[in-house]
Amino acid sequence: MQNILQMIIGYLSQINLPNIGVIDVIEILLISFFVYQFMVWIKYTRAYTLLKGILTVLAFLLVAYIFKMTTILWIVEKVASALAIGVVVIFQPELRKVLEQLGQKKIMSALIPFDAGREVQERFTDKTVNELVKACFDMGEVKTGALIVIEQDIRLTEYERTGINVDAVLTSQLLINIFEHNTPLHDGAVLVRGNRIVSATCYLPLSDNMELSKQLGTRHRAGVGISEVSDSVTIIVSEETGQVSVAQHGRLIRNVTSNRLREILVKAQNKKVVDNSKLRHLLKGRVKHEEKAD
Repeated sequence: MQNILQMIIGYLSQINLPNIGVIDVIEILLISFFVYQFMVWIKYTRAYTLLKGILTVLAFLLVAYIFKMTTILWIVEKVASALAIGVVVIFQPELRKVLEQLGQKKIMSALIPFDAGREVQERFTDKTVNELVKACFDMGEVKTGALIVIEQDIRLTEYERTGINVDAVLTSQLLINIFEHNTPLHDGAVLVRGNRIVSATCYLPLSDNMELSKQLGTRHRAGVGISEVSDSVTIIVSEETGQVSVAQHGRLIRNVTSNRLREILVKAQNKKVVDNSKLRHLLKGRVKHEEKAD
């Protein structure tokens, strides 16, 4: 047993550990923070699918390197610079967006949670829910067709760009006015992000689901189509019947009531209460402990 311990101690004594200073620790923390922010960003964009494709190609190249497939490696070496430029071109909209978000972020508040109290986090407010429900059923009564896409985690920037920029607070009056017959913005979809209407007259992909009823028109197929490629909630008001339908996860729920629509929107609201005062409570508990000790 002693021989084994001596052998282990001798082996460990030969290991040269690097000297880690304060700057090295700060550097590791900064790299970890930016990698985490990158992973969060990539998760909520459509670039995630492209990234998986790139990782598949890299895995194939790793296999080629292990088995010494010289021809494939030679081809990759010659086109490597073009591939790098291609990746930048493919990810150009996402890279531009992340740089804009980086400029808007409050870095210190993200690193050090000094905010005290409880904070309610939600995609949109209860007022927006009420305005959406009111607008949809008011339009349904007079058989005004409408297509409203409510963005959730996946950004719909590419579809936003197909429409006309609005960037206005969502109200029922504004929605009704947009979809009013013979108005410039009534044709196409409205994109809602948070509590604002960001774009109108947006073009959406049509669903090729053969199980959808042949009675459904382009508006319903577009609503289902956008729900197949994103996690959005899409509200469709029929121009023929005035019925309100909801498309989500590639599925169409037809002829919903106002209460049912409200339930769906409240679920999409994803409201939760976050306690930001952990650091303050920690410091307060330490002060109380010191007072008791005195």
